Amino acid sequence: MRLAISTDNDMVSEHFGRCPEFTIVDIDEGKVQKKEVIDNPGHSTGFIPKFLKEKDVGCVIAGGAGFRAQQLFDQLGIRLITGVQGKVDDVIEEFAAGELKKGESLCKPGKGRGYGLEKEDKQHD
Repeated sequence: MRLAISTDNDMVSEHFGRCPEFTIVDIDEGKVQKKEVIDNPGHSTGFIPKFLKEKDVGCVIAGGAGFRAQQLFDQLGIRLITGVQGKVDDVIEEFAAGELKKGESLCKPGKGRGYGLEKEDKQHD
C-alpha cells in the first residue's frame, strides 16, 4: 500500500491541499519499505488527487480535506483518512499496525475558500 501524508515539517498538515509537501510511504505486511518527501505540486481544483493517483497512491492521510477533494478521491478509488494529527512517523507506525483512527476533519467552513479557519462571529450595529 502506498500512502501520501499531507506534511508540514514533521507533522501532519491540517489541510491536504495546502500542505508544503507530502510524505509518500510504501508499506508491505505492516512494514515500511520506502519513505520519501515530495513537494506539493500546487493547489488547483482537482489537480492533487490526480497527481497522487499517478504516483500509485492508494490512501491519503490528512488533518482535513474539502468536500470536492473528498469526492475526487472517492471517484479515483483513493481512500481518504482525515482528522489525523501528530508526528508523521507516529502516524505511519499507527497505520502500519492497523491502529490509525479517523477523526473529525480539521477543515471547517469559513475563511480561506471555506477551509481551515472558523468564521468569526461579528455583530453589526
